[in-house]
Formats: sequence, C-alpha cells, structure tokens
Amino acid sequence: MENINRFIEQTNLKPTLTYQDIEILIKEAKVYQFGGVCVPPFWVKKVSRDLKEEDIQIVTVIGFPLGYTTTEAKMEEARQALNDGATELDLVVNISAFKSGMPWVKIEIAKLATLAHEQQALLKVIIETAYLNDEEIKMLSLLCQEAGADFVKTSTGFAGQGAKVENIRLMRETLSSNVGIKASGGIKNLQQAKDMIEAGADRIGTSSGVEIVKAVRSK
Repeated sequence: MENINRFIEQTNLKPTLTYQDIEILIKEAKVYQFGGVCVPPFWVKKVSRDLKEEDIQIVTVIGFPLGYTTTEAKMEEARQALNDGATELDLVVNISAFKSGMPWVKIEIAKLATLAHEQQALLKVIIETAYLNDEEIKMLSLLCQEAGADFVKTSTGFAGQGAKVENIRLMRETLSSNVGIKASGGIKNLQQAKDMIEAGADRIGTSSGVEIVKAVRSK
C-alpha cells in the first residue's frame, strides 16, 4: 500500500503540545505528504499558513474532547477555525444528548455541516464508539449521515479505547458509500492501519504516521 500516506491524518492533540511540536508536525507533513494534519484550534492559523503551498488538509477539532459545549459555542468555534484556515472540522458529538434520546443531536450536526459546507470545508463527526453498543453505533452513524456529515469518526483518543476493526466494519455496512469513515485512536503501526483500511476506513487519524509510512517504504 504505497500511497498509505494519503490515508493518514497526522495528529497531535496532546495536552503538552508545544510550538516545537507543531514545527515538527509541519516538517513531517511536508516530507511525507500526509492527507491531512489535525491540530488544536489554537494552532490552525500557523499550520494553515505554513502548509498553504501543500496539498494537505488542515483539520481541527470542535467541542473537543467531550462534546458537551452548547451548539452556539461549537458554531463560534467552527467559524473561527474556518476563518483561520481549517478545511476540515472534527466535531465531537454530544453523547449526553444522544444517550438521553434528544433530537437536538441531529440538529446540531446539521448546523455545523451547513456552516462547513458554506466554506467548502468538510465535517467529520466523532461518535466515540467506546461509549456505544453496536445498535447505538448504527443509529448514530445514520443520524450523522442524515444530518449531512461527510465522515463519521470513531474516537477522540481520550476514551478508554480507540478504533476497533469490528466497529469500522459495522459503520461501513451501515453508511452509504459517499460518507467516509475515519478510524482514530490507538493506531500505532502499519498492520493496524492496514486492518482499518481493509475494514472500510477512508482516513487514519494517528500520531504515528511517520512510523507507518516508513514501514511501508522499508518493504
């Protein structure tokens, strides 16, 4: 899988993230030509400026990591991220509202999808599969699709577990072919990445992108 770099979103959302970390991330993105880089909103403007000549998506998170902020706050956060140069938004779904059976979840996703699409950006919705059973994964994936999400994403990486192959398969069986799947959380090596892609993932969110690409090139 020689083009695996284009599946990868090299991610750095660690709490101790520094300017030097961002500089390394930018350098790695240029060298390895990842499909995207995912950074906190605070760093979007710099990363967007430094990668403006590259065919690399600028991804950031909205409502991270719990999704409990109000829709209004998420909308404002998204507007700022888009103004700063983000081309893809990873929205953390409001699990509390979903578990409570509230219709607001779909409305919120639709509002964020509309905002993103008006700026020619994509919306990926993080459903946090660690907190869902199979039926809930199916329900929430379909809800994201119906609300206009471009991708459904497994995890923030902050829950007890990240992406699982069986969850990717279930999501792929549930979603239409025009909705992508981003596997994220705990993907550390080439075999894990390949397993996720073979199960139906279109993107791999990982902090180990360099190691994964090197493993492909060494074969």
